[in-house]
Amino acid sequence: MGLHRPRRTGHGSSRHGPRQIAGAGGLVALVGTLGAGKTRLVQSIATSLGADRRLVNSPTFVLIQEYEASPPIFHCDTYRLRNVEEFLDLGIDEVFNSPDVCLIEWADRVASVLPPDNLRIDIDVTGPTTRRFRIESGGPKSAAILSAARAAMEAM
Repeated sequence: MGLHRPRRTGHGSSRHGPRQIAGAGGLVALVGTLGAGKTRLVQSIATSLGADRRLVNSPTFVLIQEYEASPPIFHCDTYRLRNVEEFLDLGIDEVFNSPDVCLIEWADRVASVLPPDNLRIDIDVTGPTTRRFRIESGGPKSAAILSAARAAMEAM
């Protein structure tokens, strides 16, 4: 799937798709280079679930942030972590076992400890204002979320 003009698309996409991408209790594993748009996608998903857009930013230095939304959202950034143990020390397993939404930037750094049923979104920069998204589901729950997101996008 290609995406052009991220500023315009980021705002419009909050009306379609992200609610299905996250789903209640969904785990979204975001992978991409610095500046690929991981945080921008998180902002769109979080806003669609009722979070205040002004409060959604990259938790690079705090590592994990919680946003008031329905369902609640936990936003993690593993960029600065030295190893998987530091990620587990955050108490992330409690989030994995909850009905809350969990969005993880730089998820490839902690992939070995993520629940297998997650929605992985790889973001490739294809130009100054374009991105290519590869989305894979790892189990039945994430497959249902992906199917609902596809249906929402086809309806646009």
